[in-house]
Amino acid sequence: MTPREQILAWIERDRDELVRFLSAFVAIPSPNPPGDTRKAASFLADRLRSEGVPIEIRSAKDHLPNVVGIFEGASLGRHLVLNGHIDVFPVGPAEPWSRDPWSGAVEGGKVHGRGVVDMKCGTSASVWTYIYLHRLREHLAGRLALTCVSDEETGGTWGTKWLIESYPDEFRGDCVLNGEPSVPNMIRFGEKGTLRLVFEIDTPGAHAAYTHQSANAIRIAADLIGDLYGLECMRFEQDEAVRRAIEASGPAIDRGLGAGASGILNRITVSPGVIGGGLKINMLPGHCRIEVDIRLPVGLKHAAVMAQVETIVAGHPAARMTPVWTHSSEPSVCDPEHEMVGILKRTVRELGREEPVPAVSLGATDAKHWRHRGVPAYIYGCTPNNMAKADEWVDIEEYLHVVRTHALATAAYLGA
Repeated sequence: MTPREQILAWIERDRDELVRFLSAFVAIPSPNPPGDTRKAASFLADRLRSEGVPIEIRSAKDHLPNVVGIFEGASLGRHLVLNGHIDVFPVGPAEPWSRDPWSGAVEGGKVHGRGVVDMKCGTSASVWTYIYLHRLREHLAGRLALTCVSDEETGGTWGTKWLIESYPDEFRGDCVLNGEPSVPNMIRFGEKGTLRLVFEIDTPGAHAAYTHQSANAIRIAADLIGDLYGLECMRFEQDEAVRRAIEASGPAIDRGLGAGASGILNRITVSPGVIGGGLKINMLPGHCRIEVDIRLPVGLKHAAVMAQVETIVAGHPAARMTPVWTHSSEPSVCDPEHEMVGILKRTVRELGREEPVPAVSLGATDAKHWRHRGVPAYIYGCTPNNMAKADEWVDIEEYLHVVRTHALATAAYLGA
């Protein structure tokens, strides 16, 4: 039996166990914030130890454990890193959910619950890929590392970023494979950047009847937001190969993420996410605070956008701006024609599905931490069904397809 045949046979034999594993993983709450992932990390570590694979806990902070491991193949070769995260979005109000958000319920050919697509499906694929490939290590050339991290939802400072900086020989690698939700007809080779800004507007304030005595802080905030939306028309230069890949991926992105997704992929988007101001309806507000999320297309840097933002703020003397650099990142990109892209295309096609196209992601992932260090990082995962919303779910057959794809692509990259 070839390594490919063996991997497929194991996954078919284990399909019920793979579903039970994902269900149990989802049923362990790991929302971030607050970010305590110890129980979910222990679940992963215990299962990996029971499979006899090399595994450790590496933590910069006690409540944010990272489950990691590494092993060598039979001969020298390349170093592939598998990456997924344990932390997930918070649940929010319980009312919109049709079942317990932490149920991990297996119903109707789906697994349900918060974090099942973002990204416990993909992290499970990394875990099982590591388990299966360890059994085949005598066929491999190179090294395989596993990184299941606990700090992705808040930027990766104490997860992926810390691991790469603290243990570069083990976790920097030559290439990275990640299972973030991406839609199975796409391979993500880049992602838009994030720029998070906080604006504080202060005026004297007054009685609401005495509008001659003070400017209204909320009105200034509204005008400022309107000006910030003007950033969405900024022009920028872009690598020709990246531009072609982005244009070619448009139809697939619209099919996977909804009509209009391709229209915002290659331009700035501005989203005021939090606003607060005023004390009482008949008091003219003297303070307003807004938090704004700006997404940058590949090819546009923070510095260029910040120069425009500073010009905008200068037109509103009552406003002051504070960038939130810990939660901001430059756009990231790697080669859309890399060998791993070819391997993933071929693997998916041979599994009987539509060949995926290289694409850039609207959202941010930990892949940026490798790309910013010159390491190519690619994402192939499930459809983001209700991601960050109530009633998140993943199709079981799609989950198993992601496991197959990751395991077979890993084997191919490492020479099996």
